Amino acid sequence: MGEVRVIGVEGIPEVRPGDDLVGLILAALDRQGLRLADGDVVVVTQKVVSKAEGRIVDLTTVEPSAFARNVAGRTGKDPRHVEVILRESVRVVRMDRGVIITETRHGFVCANAGVDASNVGPGPLVTLLPEDPDASAARIRAGLMAATGADVAVVISDTFGRPWREGIANVAIGVAGMLPIRS
Repeated sequence: MGEVRVIGVEGIPEVRPGDDLVGLILAALDRQGLRLADGDVVVVTQKVVSKAEGRIVDLTTVEPSAFARNVAGRTGKDPRHVEVILRESVRVVRMDRGVIITETRHGFVCANAGVDASNVGPGPLVTLLPEDPDASAARIRAGLMAATGADVAVVISDTFGRPWREGIANVAIGVAGMLPIRS
């Protein structure tokens, strides 16, 4: 019978644009006395991937459109934040009570096109989703495999809210080294 264990990797520092995520992950694993093995699945949060890839926008550099200002007035959001959300969206699915549900260029239907202001850093900063989450997962996987020799899979996860309901769910937005769905 197989075994599933979930082990949190602690001690990864604040990630900045250009940081070597593979190196940070391996150093944190080493400090915990952990080693990767064939079949392991490494789950990395979207936030650290986006930050390492420089997918950060300083809202002081954003000039909101008239439409973004209108949406901001209806939702109570910063017009600059709304402008970034609209730029990252292919369509607005619904707006209600301070929530903007959009479809991203990746095909995800989620709040705010994945644009997030939490845990980014000082100032009015937001992170965007990785440009190509599957490619990001593949790069991390290749680096981990080259460094360890272990045949691992990598999942990039993001939390998706449940609009107008309680709770959030973790969603795999990028995958490498495994099929995301077994048929």
